[in-house]
Amino acid sequence: MKLPPSQELLQAKCFHSTGTFVEFNKDEIEQSIPKRFEEQARKYSNRTAVVTRNQTLTYDQLNQGVDRLAGAILHQRGGRQEPIALLLEQSASAISTILGVLKAGKIYVPLDTTYPQARIEYILEDSQAPVIVTNNRNFLLARELAKHNGCQLLNIDELDPSSFVEEPDSHISPDSLAWILYTSGSTGQPKGVVQTHRNVLHDIMNYTNAFHICQADRLILLTSYSVVDTVRTMYGALLNGASLYPVDVKKDGLTHLADWLNHHQITIYRSFSTLFRHFIDTLDGDQQFPKLRLLYLCGEPVYRRDLELYKKQFSPDCIFVNGIGSTECLTYRWNLMDKKIQVNDNNVPVGYPLEDIEVLLLDDGGKEVAFNEIGEMSVRSRYLSPGYWRRPELSQVKFLSDPNGGDERIYRTGDLGLILDDGCLVHMGRKDFQVKIRGYRIEVGEIEAALLNIDNIKEAVVILREDRPRDRYLAAYIVPSRQPALSITALRHALAEKLPGYMVPSAFIILDALPLLPNGKLDRQRLPYPDSSRPNLDTPFIVPETSVEQALAKIWAEVLNVNHVGAHDNFFDLGGHSLAATRIVSRVIKHFQVDLPLQSLFQSPTVAEMATVIAEHQGKKLDQKELRDILVKLESLTEEEAERVLSESVSKDTNYHK
Repeated sequence: MKLPPSQELLQAKCFHSTGTFVEFNKDEIEQSIPKRFEEQARKYSNRTAVVTRNQTLTYDQLNQGVDRLAGAILHQRGGRQEPIALLLEQSASAISTILGVLKAGKIYVPLDTTYPQARIEYILEDSQAPVIVTNNRNFLLARELAKHNGCQLLNIDELDPSSFVEEPDSHISPDSLAWILYTSGSTGQPKGVVQTHRNVLHDIMNYTNAFHICQADRLILLTSYSVVDTVRTMYGALLNGASLYPVDVKKDGLTHLADWLNHHQITIYRSFSTLFRHFIDTLDGDQQFPKLRLLYLCGEPVYRRDLELYKKQFSPDCIFVNGIGSTECLTYRWNLMDKKIQVNDNNVPVGYPLEDIEVLLLDDGGKEVAFNEIGEMSVRSRYLSPGYWRRPELSQVKFLSDPNGGDERIYRTGDLGLILDDGCLVHMGRKDFQVKIRGYRIEVGEIEAALLNIDNIKEAVVILREDRPRDRYLAAYIVPSRQPALSITALRHALAEKLPGYMVPSAFIILDALPLLPNGKLDRQRLPYPDSSRPNLDTPFIVPETSVEQALAKIWAEVLNVNHVGAHDNFFDLGGHSLAATRIVSRVIKHFQVDLPLQSLFQSPTVAEMATVIAEHQGKKLDQKELRDILVKLESLTEEEAERVLSESVSKDTNYHK
């Protein structure tokens, strides 16, 4: 694995001067997770392992809790491998429970207590876990779930803390399953992804060695135990003798997170990109984080603006990392940056290869594409998930055998990317988020990135809407950084300077917050449909005066689904696009029986201007045959043909999208 010199220098900069780094050797992945943890517990028995707002545990204390729970599980269920469901809030006891389940040779299935009950019930039923491990705080819900699913209960608060439990004597193979994590999807039911002890240790090996994680590090844990990103932080700390600091941001919020980071001298921060932006919004600009040496963003696209926020707020010694991975294949690329780095595009590249993991870019036929060409990111490795829990058909579709033979397999991620000449991978968004509209194939992530680079926009997402047949349009959902929000006119002006017209959304919806799934990612299904109210425009509303203007305003309102159209409202600011233009011109010709070219709307894009054009054409009335021929031609235009007419008119039209 050959890295560019810049990446090698930045990896060297990760050396921790206050601790002794011990390399995680390759042969150490040939064991179980609890075996690696036991080694750290013996080596660092009196060092701090976990710190929460209510509790602090040394490695020795944590290990005693792990043994106690493992013994209780083995006493209740025996030594057979099976799923064990965990219904616990973010706490130190939840961490000891996870390790205790693993030490008993079981498979843990985390149930996020903030999930809707229907989702918890589905995961419990699908996993077929015969036991729910819980505590007093969640006991009532656990009892209800257990009754419904015929499960046993194990309450960790009822275990005698003073009782001695002999260390479980069980050999756990590196090939044994460690967990079933259920991925959150925007459609359909979640699916359970399984991982082995060896795969997890391989991921932590790469993480440890690249960033020199050691016993002096302090890692903050901001994500739920039910998502895969928690794995890198939790095991990155506890399998290296470092300290773990869980924070329940759903309960405690982000207001005091900066104080927590500084008070506890956190050295490694890792979170989703969205959470990072929310965190930065809580800062007043004066805070400094002198002990923070690694700022790692993952799970969502990272934009140039995120990099600029890092440069502004964090110390020169802090390394910025953009990483990418999935529950199925864990981490497969990352990009190390410092304050000297310059990124010209909106998207920050996801970087360079990791040991034993290769990224292939495949076309729809499964063939590799060339450098600088877009293909589906597919991960080839021997350290991929065995597949989906009780979903062999889906596993066969997503996990492919390597055509070169051997024990490697290929996982098709569903993400698009391109590889630059130096081997750097650029994430181009989800394959299923790439849309085709008016003859153009569009990656909505490019529009989202352009929006996020506009002042006073904190969050933005763009989706394709199709409210009616043949009425496909882009809708942008925006959360402003402050009030008042930008006008729709200002948003269009800003985007028109960066994007071609067909990429400028037709609808802009301003929200207080984006709807989220239980894991903190965007819930696209709950994005509201645009309503019919007139957008917030820079142009004041002027009532159409003449009979022609009034008739035109009515036609525009019906086609554009806007309840009020002013005499000087711009067609594009109201959400108009090329296909809507054909409908308006068709209805205008039918109503006024004049020969009006399609280009007229693009060149005179207000009701008042169009009324003037109609007046100029009133002298030449159409007979029925001419009228019918023109209407047939207009109404048969495809969206691609309509867009072509629009494009040909742009050079003559200074008002287009302006």
